[in-house]
Amino acid sequence: EVQLVESGGGLVQPGGSLRLSCAASGFAFSMYTMSWVRQAPGKGLEWVCGIGSLGGGPICADSVKGRFTISRDNAKNTLYLEMNNLKPEDTAMYLCAHGYNAQTLGKRGQGTQVTVSS
Repeated sequence: EVQLVESGGGLVQPGGSLRLSCAASGFAFSMYTMSWVRQAPGKGLEWVCGIGSLGGGPICADSVKGRFTISRDNAKNTLYLEMNNLKPEDTAMYLCAHGYNAQTLGKRGQGTQVTVSS
């Protein structure tokens, strides 16, 4: 069974940092491109960042570029999202997903909540 389990979310003040993790199991993780997506209350799903199967070609949406970094450790079957200089508008449920960009998203996890507030 394919499983994607996110962790690392929480409450952080504006300007703060968080590191999210996504533990993958049940499939050949190193053969899949992966993404982080987010969903804010009352809004649709927003693609955040994507990365190639071997860690190449990381890309992020303009709204987070320069602040968020996606990475992966295929030996640990884990995807990461390093988030710096967080803003209140980054508040959302963050989910990891199969796929490289908004057009290729597939299976998603349940998500981890990130709240940016003073």
